[in-house]
Amino acid sequence: MTLNASITLYYDSFGQPENPAIVLIPGLGGHNISWSEEFCLRLAEAGYFLIRIDNRDSGLSPHFDDSPAINIPELVEHLQRGEQVSIPYSLFDMADDVLALLNQLSIEKAHIIGRSMGGIIAQIVAAKAPHRVLSLCPIMSSTGNPTLPQPESDVMQMLMTSGANPKENLQSYLNAQLSFYRRISSTACPFDEAYYRDYILQALARAYSPEGTKRQLVAVVVTGDIRSHLTAITAPTLVIHGSVDPLFPPAAGQDIADNIANASFDLIEGMGHETPPQLVPIIADKIITHLKNSYSVNL
Repeated sequence: MTLNASITLYYDSFGQPENPAIVLIPGLGGHNISWSEEFCLRLAEAGYFLIRIDNRDSGLSPHFDDSPAINIPELVEHLQRGEQVSIPYSLFDMADDVLALLNQLSIEKAHIIGRSMGGIIAQIVAAKAPHRVLSLCPIMSSTGNPTLPQPESDVMQMLMTSGANPKENLQSYLNAQLSFYRRISSTACPFDEAYYRDYILQALARAYSPEGTKRQLVAVVVTGDIRSHLTAITAPTLVIHGSVDPLFPPAAGQDIADNIANASFDLIEGMGHETPPQLVPIIADKIITHLKNSYSVNL
């Protein structure tokens, strides 16, 4: 069972509030600034109002630091035995946060875009409240289907390994983070170390919450397979995925498209589990085309 209802998320915005709204949902442990300013400005200039959120337990949104400590291997064992577990929240609660924010902003309908874990949350939003979603775009995401190819083992090990505390050894922390981003990076373009170093330092200045990231990871685990919910989605859907994604292999993106009626699947050659600056114009243009096509569907 979960312990918390929806909460008030932190967000910032781009564009004019009278334009059609887009909600951008970041991934595991990610901050709203993982959606780059260049990306946001491109969509805003195309005539949209972007709402760039921090998920609960990340960035400047509320953190659940009073929650009991979680032992992930022990929790997984309980789940495998079919036992009920108490958790701070699931991705369904995180989807409720998004809907609560739309209510707070008096936005009746919005385009929903999510990356990685945020793409799973986006799918749940579209399934729970189809009348609120103008279009859906999960990027480098999954349905949680247990039969899909698994993430590459070294990537999961890097994801699960607790690195140095940046308050004690900033350089060691930076090196580990950069190694992870380099491992999941795209082969279509050179790795932009300066860009990711800047992001890591900006994120650190906003909030450092390894336990929050762990709680989000637990939320992904306990949410599990969402395919049974996806039949409720009516929004025009574009699934964007990378051909060299080592965390969610391309089959994960195809599985989303296969389980949502009339969804389109767009595989970007050489894209990993990230959206590097060099690919931002390509991704943004694909999304803008999708949004404009969605407008005609929603007339």
